[in-house]
Amino acid sequence: MAAAAAATSSFPSARRERTRTRSWACSGRPWLVSLRSGALLRVRAAAEPAPAFQSVTAFAPATVANLGPGFDFLGCAVADASLSLGDTVTATLDPTLPPGAVSIASVTSPSRPHLAGRLSKDPLRNCAGVAAIAALRSLGVRSHAISIQLTKGLPLGSGLGSSAASAAAAAKAVDALFGSRLGRDDLVLAGLESEKAVSGFHADNIAPAILGGFVLVRSYEPFHLVPLASPAGLRLHFVLVTPEFEAPTSKMRAALPKEVGVQQHVRNSSQAAALVAGVLQGDAGLIGSAMSSDGIVEPARAPLIPGMAAVKAAALQAGALGCTISGAGPTAVAVIEGEEKGEEVGGRMVEAFWSAGKLKARATVAQLDRLGARVIATSAA
Repeated sequence: MAAAAAATSSFPSARRERTRTRSWACSGRPWLVSLRSGALLRVRAAAEPAPAFQSVTAFAPATVANLGPGFDFLGCAVADASLSLGDTVTATLDPTLPPGAVSIASVTSPSRPHLAGRLSKDPLRNCAGVAAIAALRSLGVRSHAISIQLTKGLPLGSGLGSSAASAAAAAKAVDALFGSRLGRDDLVLAGLESEKAVSGFHADNIAPAILGGFVLVRSYEPFHLVPLASPAGLRLHFVLVTPEFEAPTSKMRAALPKEVGVQQHVRNSSQAAALVAGVLQGDAGLIGSAMSSDGIVEPARAPLIPGMAAVKAAALQAGALGCTISGAGPTAVAVIEGEEKGEEVGGRMVEAFWSAGKLKARATVAQLDRLGARVIATSAA
């Protein structure tokens, strides 16, 4: 039987298992506040929402964080037409569980069957479970329990926001199950509860996974996200090449310099600003050029990914507008305008991973996903 966890006011870390739970519904205050690393996760303790559906299935896309010079504050959502580049969560009302509890009923990965066994079904140690509990708590649900079915479409430790996709899909599914009552920031904060347990307190994956498009994380105190609206005519595509190699976020963060010089800071800041300008103006060339110009994070991480320098060179030689490491890696991401060159650019990058790094790799051509997490199926309550 799958483990179940209750939505409690003192949210336990996903790294620690805790058997005791405390009721958080006893406060008479209209709002309960959980302070988590500087972000406020607001909890509705007033009227409990009634279920709108018996079950909801939501999809959340892959994300590309950092985009070169935008370390920890820029990211975008990407997806393919088949919605295979992302994770799917089904949240179902489950009267067999204690009120307010969440359980993980199943974890599957049709494209990567071996992944299912690596992910815990303990909701306190699973990204989807953690986000579902946080969403229930924020909604103020006390009388209903849910079970979660997670379908992984993304590899682990790939730099494509795998944990964020699970968290975003879970938060969206749970919210929709009770009538889609949470605001944008509440959904992101629910997902961020999960993210901080896995890869640290940064929203550059979870924010675009939920909102779609490009997102700038301006601050955490106060929590402020800035969606960057790109012109509809921007035909930006992403060539994502993922080698058979895992790059744990903790290891990749440990490689970063503790201090940077003023000139480095100025140069990277100007490139990040240029990237934002490129997005807003719909200038694919400027986006690519700025994305390729990180002088702080990429130089520290690239040597840890076998063949990365050669892969970037191969992408640019094949006609890509820019190339960098996606998130913490090891996926390399190149941008192109339109998808016509996608197969050629991807093929050259795959070849470079093998010739320079002796790593097998898989290439996928994706487009900018402007929708983010969305409901794809429901069943009546």
